[in-house]
Amino acid sequence: MVLLTMIVRVADGLPLAASIQEDEQSGRDLQHYQSQAKQLCRKLNGESPSRCTLEAGAMNFHFAIEKGICYLALCEVGFPRKLAFAFLEDLQTEFSEQYGRKVPTVSRPYSFIEFDTYIQKAKKSYIDSRARRNLSSINTELQDVQRIMVANIEEVLQRGETLSALDSKASNLSSLSKKYRSDAKYLNTRSTYAKVAAVGVFLITLIVYVRFWWL
Repeated sequence: MVLLTMIVRVADGLPLAASIQEDEQSGRDLQHYQSQAKQLCRKLNGESPSRCTLEAGAMNFHFAIEKGICYLALCEVGFPRKLAFAFLEDLQTEFSEQYGRKVPTVSRPYSFIEFDTYIQKAKKSYIDSRARRNLSSINTELQDVQRIMVANIEEVLQRGETLSALDSKASNLSSLSKKYRSDAKYLNTRSTYAKVAAVGVFLITLIVYVRFWWL
């Protein structure tokens, strides 16, 4: 389920709206995660990935950035990623329609706290069992959630690694992987040609030998 939701202006990390799920029955302390969420939002910038998942033990932070605004959700690790990002996309559409033009003008934290009403409504619809059953039919541009960058929250917060740096590393690893596959293919091709050439030389030598000695 979705336990925490934050909407933040990326340029200065100003929180615009938020919603937290009371979790007294399970005894989980969400203040720690809330603190991590605030630290994370302060680290965002124009070079941060537009979609990202950060692993945090039994929880996952998912965030999406659109038009300079970050939509972040803290979910249980078993909550489907596709459902989480569909939820964030839903919030983005509604928030942009209601407050998009006002966002650059505000300076007070949580200026749009009344948006919590819509967050709670949307949250219930995505937690509902029917939404889970219809997960495959959710209309979202994130059809392939496997391509969304995944990192660890500790790497970003405690080690001081920026999300843009992690994104660059992910891109570099992807490039190295492609280069490795290309080099491997080239070497395999050369190996095949070498084997064929060796067989050809052997056959020619054999033919010459036979013709010289037996004809």
